[in-house]
Formats: sequence, structure tokens, C-alpha cells
Amino acid sequence: MSLARTHAVALLGLSGAMVEVEADISAQLPAMVLIGLPDAALSQATQRVRAAATNSGCPLTSHRLTVALSPAALPKHGAGFDLAIAVACLAADGVVSAESVGSVVHFGELALDGRLRPTPGILPGVAAAARFGHQTVMVPEGNAEEAALVPGVRVVGVASLRDAAIWHGAALTARPVETIRPPDDPALPVTELDLADVIGNDDAILALQVAAAGGHHVFLLGPPGAGKTMLAARLPGLLPDLGPAASLEVSSLRSLSERGLGGALITRPPLEAPHHTITAAAMVGGGAGHIRPGAAARASNGVLFLDEAPEFASPVLDALRQPLESGTISIHRANAIAHFPARFQLVLAANPCPCGQYGAGDLECACPPNARRRYLARLSGPLLDRIDIQLGVKRITAVQLRLATDTVRIPSAAARARVADARGAAADRLRDTPWQVNSEVPGPWLRGPGTRLDLRTTAGLDRALERGGITMRGYDRVLRVAWSIADLEGAARPGSEHVGLALYLRKGMTP
Repeated sequence: MSLARTHAVALLGLSGAMVEVEADISAQLPAMVLIGLPDAALSQATQRVRAAATNSGCPLTSHRLTVALSPAALPKHGAGFDLAIAVACLAADGVVSAESVGSVVHFGELALDGRLRPTPGILPGVAAAARFGHQTVMVPEGNAEEAALVPGVRVVGVASLRDAAIWHGAALTARPVETIRPPDDPALPVTELDLADVIGNDDAILALQVAAAGGHHVFLLGPPGAGKTMLAARLPGLLPDLGPAASLEVSSLRSLSERGLGGALITRPPLEAPHHTITAAAMVGGGAGHIRPGAAARASNGVLFLDEAPEFASPVLDALRQPLESGTISIHRANAIAHFPARFQLVLAANPCPCGQYGAGDLECACPPNARRRYLARLSGPLLDRIDIQLGVKRITAVQLRLATDTVRIPSAAARARVADARGAAADRLRDTPWQVNSEVPGPWLRGPGTRLDLRTTAGLDRALERGGITMRGYDRVLRVAWSIADLEGAARPGSEHVGLALYLRKGMTP
């Protein structure tokens, strides 16, 4: 047989498309031609595959080889197609079984000595193959543990092209080779910080629990040393464990980012805390050729913490406005659009002025009023309007520090249990809707029949709207926070005290 085909996966964002890899041998001038819109790295696969096959003891034919990647109009990036191209060429030459090759989806980059290198994005790639009904995948041995995390798929891990050819029926004897392993990544979180470590700032501790219960965004304003970073770092510990779908999504994003998974799906919400020098592309994602997820996408189902938020570039902050509303990030290229999830909780922390001492107590602030206004004006109004909870935090006093040993403080485990109960109540209320947490519920539903609060309950909120203290978007966000507070306290519906507390958490930003 001079024609053979197999399958591979082309990743575009977090979604994958099946690619049919066809190899044809013809009696023309010797050459190896690769067609089907490959990028520069993939175009060089012809040299890698030919050298790897020769050094593996199964050289390719000297006749003309034409390799087509279909659909032809789909952009294809990276070196992860090497193994599929190699086995298709060997099957066309009759070295391996064409039937066996055609029933397997292949992943992997070839080294020149024939070994297979670990490939980023194996987890979402195998998940895409399973979604399209394929039951067997062949991956580099270094990625086998990660690929096996996808249920219902038979994973064949091979260390070299020679091993792959033997598995597909080639009459070769096995040669032991050293498996290429992915580099160790120490970035996996080991422990979570405890909320009981926080002294004082009871309002901020309550605000964190409300934010965790409803998936709300938070803005903390206060002087240096008030505990803003300490509070934000403990928010992921209040969130419940990830469900199966969210766990696979977070793990897939980590795989695309070339970070290790440690042999298991990630079950805890991630925390991303980029430095203020980050670019817009690094925040939302991008890159030449293969599009990588940015910090906002990697924080999906978790927390994105921006410390010293006014120091971030305005384009970086404004790039978050659309993901905060839609929950997705779309990166447009000339011939493709990549989509990444962006259901994260945004936590902003800022000083009240450039020197940080305004409102801090006895310390004198040296910043003139116009400098303070310009500093906080770096956070645009439309961005802040999307933040549900805006609260000022203060430094603790000596009295609070001395009384800390006698004060019973809620640990993260107990707070997480309260948050899980609150989310369960919200999920039960929203079971017939497409939403899961209160922060996702649109305003018309909150103000619609069955969920509309009576006039006495919303009287204070209505006055704030009439006086221009909040916008219509802010009105709906206060209602969402009120429902989260009610869920946290086990109430069936928000009362006036819940709405009042929600309005305070929305407008209590004065340090």
C-alpha cells in the first residue's frame, strides 16, 4: 500500500480539532513534502522525521513522500505532529500495519536519535481525542502519566519511534533507550495559608467569605502593612474543591502552559499573582504561532490577585474588563480565534496614595490631593464598577495585637465549610438556570418574578441609586452580594440587613 493515514490533534486555545495525517508514496523525484498549512516548527518535521527514522533502524523510503494534514485550512502549530507523520510514512511503505496506525491518535515530537520528547498540551489534546470518539492514543513515555488522567481512553506510552513501530507490527527487535522526562516544576502549591492567621480586620475577613460564597470580585484599599496581601492569599483556601469538569479545565490550562501536573488532576483552585510589569499579552494570552494562555486564563476557577493594582499598565487592566463580564478570553489572529476560559475571581489591592500613608494614622502623608486622585484614577471607573466588593482595610492596633491570643478566629477549614454550604444553597436555587454562583446571575433575573425583593428590603439601595451613589450595574451587583450574604447565613431570602451589609461592602472603600 502506498497510501496510509492516521490522526493527530491540533490545539487552538483550549479546544482541539482532529487532524487526519495522510502519507502517499509516488514514483517521482525523491523528496518529502509537507502540506496543510503548517507553521515554521511543523514545516521542519520533514528533517526531524527522516533523521529519527534512520537512527531508529526503520529508514523512510527513498521515493517521493507527500504528507497532507487535513483539513488543509486549519492552522497547525508546533512539533507535536512528528510521531503521526512518521508512523503514517512507515505505514505507507508497509513497514508497519496501516490498519493499526489508522486506529490510533498519535502525539509527540521526535528527537533526531528517534526518542520522543514530552509535548505540551497533552492533556487537552487527549481530552479532545476522547471527545471525538477515539479510544486509543499513543504519546511519549514522559507524557503517559498525564495522558492517563483522561478517563475512558487507552494510553500507549512509547519512548522512541522504534518502540512505536514495534507496537504497530514492525519486524524489529526492541532497543532500550533512556526516556526523555518533562522538567520538574516546583510551582505546584504545597500548602494553603490559614485564615486564622489574620488578626483584626473583621470586615475584610467577612468580605472574603462572602466573596468566596458568591464568586465575587474584591478590591482592598489600605496603607502598607494593613494585611491586603495576607488576606488575598487566603481566598483560594476558602473556595471549595474543584469539580471534575473544572479540575480537568484547570489541569489542561496548566498543561498548555508547560507546567507539571504531578501525576494527578489539580483539585484546588489556582492562585495567579503576576508582577505589575506584566504585559497585556502575558495577562490574557498570546504568542507567536502556538497561542498560550495568560495569567487571567490560568486563574480560571480560582483567584487572580493584582497587588499594587495602580502600578499595572492601563492597557493591562482594561484588557480584563471584557473577561470579567463574559467569563471567556478570545484571542484573534488573522486566520484563527483561540478561546480560553476566564471564570476567575479578581482581587485588587492598592495603597490610598503614592506614599501609602494617607489615612494610616499618626504617619503624615506627603502626597497632595491631586496626586492621590491621579494615583487611584489609574484604576478606571468601568473596571471598578465591575468589582462587587470594595472595602478599606486598616492597620491593626497594639490593643488588637495583644487581644489576638484571647480571640477565637475562624480557620480556613471552617470558613470553607460555610462557603460550601452557601454555594450548595445557591446551586439549589439556580438548578433550573445556566448559572452556578450568585456572581453569574444577571440583573433581570434578580429583579424578576419570584426573586424580586420587596420595597422595604431595598429602600436604602433604591435611595443610593436615585442619588447617583451607584450605577445600575452596581445596583445589580449589590443584589448579588446580598444573596451571597443570605446564603452564608442560611437565610431563605435577603433581608434589609443583608442588603445594607452588601451596600456597605460595595461602598466601604474609605481607608
